[in-house]
Amino acid sequence: MEFGRVTTPELATIDFTLPPNPRLTTETLNAAEPKKQLEVHIGCAKWGRKEWVGKIYPDKTKEANFLDEYVKHFDCIELNATFYNVYPATTIQKWKDKALQNPHFKFCPKFSQSITHIKRLKNAEEVTTAFYEGIMAFGDLLGPLFLQLSDNYTPKSMPELKSYLQHLPHDVPVFVEVRHKDWFAVPAIRDEFFGMLRDLNKGAVITDASGRRDCVHMELPTPHAFIRFVGNSLDPTDYTRVDEWVQRIKQWHQQGLQSVWFFMHQHDERYSPELCDYVTQQLNKELGLNLLRPKFIGKDKGLFD
Repeated sequence: MEFGRVTTPELATIDFTLPPNPRLTTETLNAAEPKKQLEVHIGCAKWGRKEWVGKIYPDKTKEANFLDEYVKHFDCIELNATFYNVYPATTIQKWKDKALQNPHFKFCPKFSQSITHIKRLKNAEEVTTAFYEGIMAFGDLLGPLFLQLSDNYTPKSMPELKSYLQHLPHDVPVFVEVRHKDWFAVPAIRDEFFGMLRDLNKGAVITDASGRRDCVHMELPTPHAFIRFVGNSLDPTDYTRVDEWVQRIKQWHQQGLQSVWFFMHQHDERYSPELCDYVTQQLNKELGLNLLRPKFIGKDKGLFD
């Protein structure tokens, strides 16, 4: 993932402190129905990583079997594959069948780029229908959906965004990610956007990338958090950032948070399992959970075993 990438020397100059909770977040969590057990899912964006063979996938694992192995280590995936293709239900069913060995596994499909980046949400009814017809084959293994808008999608298009979201099915949660800086830089626009998501019962993606601190907005229009964490190849700052996230999630849970979807990205994805393991360990420790941890092969043991 290249979004928000900076050079290693620049990392020491960045203030990674998470912003305080905005008013909307406090109001959302205070109004949420109490939920004793926080639902937490941790995963990556792709299962097809050759660098993981010999690390968490057995030696000589074929690419066709990567998903079979992935579900042994993680309980969800931010499914970027659906961004590049609109898959038929027959393909989705094959993926589901591979994941059934993990009854807690969830697929979180990303909306097709043909909807978000090519049509830019206009006249996208036909391809949206095809997208939903495919992913509904996940059945009980379907998690929330992820709608990412391009860097050049500006607040001028908010009416189109609102109209599109209004017409989506209501039975599958949707989280929205915006990237153009005007969504965050202009207070009135920021308030209107996140208020719109609240009114439509749509979530907001929080992307924690080193070079785009404005995307760490901490706005929760719903009592559910969808966090895309972009690390820097196990730089020491990765761990201090994770520690702060764990404490914020713990705080949010005490205030009313109901679920967390934490997706690990690295500019070099070979290191995602290690940092996922660290996130999982810290959440297990701080929240008294028993989340699934990646299992490392041989010398590639978990960092804190």
